[in-house]
Amino acid sequence: MKMNDAEAIFTLGSFYRSGAYGLTQDHTKALQLNHQAAELGYVNAYNSIGYAYSNGEGVEVDEKKARHYYELAAMGGSIPARFNLGINEEEAGNTERALKHYMIAVKRGSTESLNGIKVLYSSGHATKGDYTKALQSYQEYLSEIKSPQRDKAAAVDDSYRYY
Repeated sequence: MKMNDAEAIFTLGSFYRSGAYGLTQDHTKALQLNHQAAELGYVNAYNSIGYAYSNGEGVEVDEKKARHYYELAAMGGSIPARFNLGINEEEAGNTERALKHYMIAVKRGSTESLNGIKVLYSSGHATKGDYTKALQSYQEYLSEIKSPQRDKAAAVDDSYRYY
């Protein structure tokens, strides 16, 4: 924190958000730390700020601000933010836009987005071709990150599974 390490600041904010490691749950402090981390370039902090506005954690619910912060995070490469944008679009009935967000996230390994596309396909809002393309993109991602070291780690502890 003293060295302005954006990831450390974000992590401390996450601990305040959940009340972990003996810290009192404090959404306002968490939000302040997320803003600080975001200003230092940690894009996933923008996703957390968006989540706070979307769910009223330390602030009033404000979907417009939530979307703004999700977009900042997604433009910076945050896959969870891309997934959140997909959910927001799907809930608003913009299934074509939701599909686009999900597809971008699937190409970077988001299983949640793959499931989102599956739901869109099941409900008739995505084609079989869309779902097939998503599955292929996900498989390509897994092939790119596959390694003997990852396989060994996954065999020891399920939390290390990447597939």
